[in-house]
Amino acid sequence: MLIVSNLAFSQKKKAVAAPVPDKLELLKQEVIKKIDDRQKFTQEVNDQIFSFGELGFQEYETSKYLTNLLEKNGFTVERGVAGMPTAWIAKWGSGKPVIAIGSDIDCIPKASQKPGVAYKDPIVEGAPGHGEGHNSGQALNITAVLALKEVMERDKIPGTLMLWPGVAEEQVGAKAIFVREGYFKDVDACIFTHVGDNLGVSWGDAGNNGLVSVKFHFEGEAAHAAGAPWRGRSALDAVELMDIGWNFKREHLETTQRSHYVISDGGDQPNVVPSKATVWYYFRDRTYPRIRKLFESGLKIAEGAAMMTDTKFTYEILGSAWPGHFNKPIADAMYQNIKRVGLPQWSEEDQMLAKAAQKELKAPKVEGLAMKLDTMSEPVYSPNIVRQGGSDDIADISWSLPTVVLRYPSNMPGMPGHHWANAITMATPIAHKGCTAGAKAEALTILDMLFKPEIIKNAWEYYNKEQTKEIKYTPLISKDDKPAIQLNKEIMEKFRPEMSKYYYDSTKYKTYLEQLGIKYPTVRAEK
Repeated sequence: MLIVSNLAFSQKKKAVAAPVPDKLELLKQEVIKKIDDRQKFTQEVNDQIFSFGELGFQEYETSKYLTNLLEKNGFTVERGVAGMPTAWIAKWGSGKPVIAIGSDIDCIPKASQKPGVAYKDPIVEGAPGHGEGHNSGQALNITAVLALKEVMERDKIPGTLMLWPGVAEEQVGAKAIFVREGYFKDVDACIFTHVGDNLGVSWGDAGNNGLVSVKFHFEGEAAHAAGAPWRGRSALDAVELMDIGWNFKREHLETTQRSHYVISDGGDQPNVVPSKATVWYYFRDRTYPRIRKLFESGLKIAEGAAMMTDTKFTYEILGSAWPGHFNKPIADAMYQNIKRVGLPQWSEEDQMLAKAAQKELKAPKVEGLAMKLDTMSEPVYSPNIVRQGGSDDIADISWSLPTVVLRYPSNMPGMPGHHWANAITMATPIAHKGCTAGAKAEALTILDMLFKPEIIKNAWEYYNKEQTKEIKYTPLISKDDKPAIQLNKEIMEKFRPEMSKYYYDSTKYKTYLEQLGIKYPTVRAEK
């Protein structure tokens, strides 16, 4: 009798129906499939931007390609926004919430590199290249947004999707101007994407520095450097004295500061006393007051150098970035989707390339690509701790509205950063798989925000009551500072004719690797 009862109970238990997925869950499943179905599209966009390899403020081919692509897919595009020829805003949909989705598009000087080759092998010697991986973010974003657009259009889901590019991020030259000109005034939330070596998101103070980017222009008097040097007043002497003064000043600065410079104009030729010279500084620190203090110290040292050399100086602010602070409620929602998506399935070839590159670059560890998902980073609470000394002007947007940064695994651990080696993976299956994984995490998070208004409500509560309770955003640029659109023009004019011979033609070749005739992966032969 007991056996019969247990059997009946077991049969009754099996008969219980599984929970029926709600509409949001069904849409998430559908969007994941749509993103998987777009893997060829994602690869083409990624590889196309990689092949352009354009420096900051000169991203003409990249912006033309992306805006035309978005218009063909039903977006309304405004070009040349905020006084920047390569900046644009693309919108689709209507009503609230308005969600901004952005990623950078510029590249790095002297970083030209053949993808899939685990040692230095430039496409064009000395040319710029995507040694930061900025070619991948827009491929990710557009893939995610087009999948979302299909279901939003069909099901009449209200909301506005706003795509935008990070122009000249390497010069931190654009985002503070976007904010100043009001392009984020009515936006409810912002998701930004940046290439990494894992799939992750963080919230709170990221432990980065902010910065102000300044050029100091000195002007003196030319003269024959051998025949009548006493008639000259060297602007280059002023630059060198400023640099000496700043290097002595470093001993007495906060340990959180980072400052660096290049002499971008040192004169014309040795036998002419330089009448003009320019030095370009980045002043970085953990808080707005400290950044301002560094800048003011720089002004005093420049003034002293000018007095010592009987020259004059002017300065020009080229860009700025606050230290970042990112939104907890949106990050929490995103991390749940990151756990659902997980890391890509790396192939043997993917791991072979990564390990060979790590060995070539003498990385601290030769372990290949990430196999374990990142945890969600905890915030840094102290202004006296630097977790990562770099800067990113997405921080200016994060101080203007709730913002998170999604990091996605299109690159590999152990690379130097801002280097040709960081371009090795960026038009390979590693980059393509990373973009696909990132697009899923992003699209699912946007769906959550569309269906769960409490996420954006809580995001603004965190922004108002936690993030900005005691710290208020004060721009490091003035209302009169103009975007430095002249930057990198000469470099691109020099290299673009040769680089254009290698632009990706997706109508003829399946991948950029195929177009370049690269065997994947190409690694050094074992000795």
